[in-house]
Amino acid sequence: MTNQELVGVIKKNPTSFTCGVLSLAIIAAIYFRSELIPQAELALSQKSAEGEKISANIKYAAQLKEQTDTLAAANKVIDGRVLRASQLGANTGYFYRLETETGVKFIDLRQTTPSTVAKPAKGSFLPVAFAVSVQGDLPQILEFLRQLENGVHYSRVVAATCSGNSALRTAPLTLALTLELLGTP
Repeated sequence: MTNQELVGVIKKNPTSFTCGVLSLAIIAAIYFRSELIPQAELALSQKSAEGEKISANIKYAAQLKEQTDTLAAANKVIDGRVLRASQLGANTGYFYRLETETGVKFIDLRQTTPSTVAKPAKGSFLPVAFAVSVQGDLPQILEFLRQLENGVHYSRVVAATCSGNSALRTAPLTLALTLELLGTP
């Protein structure tokens, strides 16, 4: 087929020829653009996730000021109840105040090294360990434990031993405690 015959066929069927060329152009466009579809889907999913995150941030930011104020107040309360491990006098003074309030008598009071010694991160808390032995009757010892539990400082009893004289029931009881108070370095 020569060029003149080809031009003659095109002139006889211009609509068919135009549709054929247009179909080939559309097929080529679809073929070359099909490589871009996975990239476009990935971009869409990333934008959708980012949009959902921003929407959630807006939703939860409605009460952010009140929550921040609540946390700041709670941190002040916690800071007021924390011991300073380096202030040995103030730490033992706390126990002597408990002694006068409850009526027990100290046999032994020592600030010791905690059982788990690790270097705390800056601004974190660490346990301040104490070995305490008191003597008194049962109501006094129970009141001493209540005062420790509900006292100014956060405390945790690690070990406790209570003993008494079985031969003499009116003899005072002895309570030996290993405890930790929440503190900072």
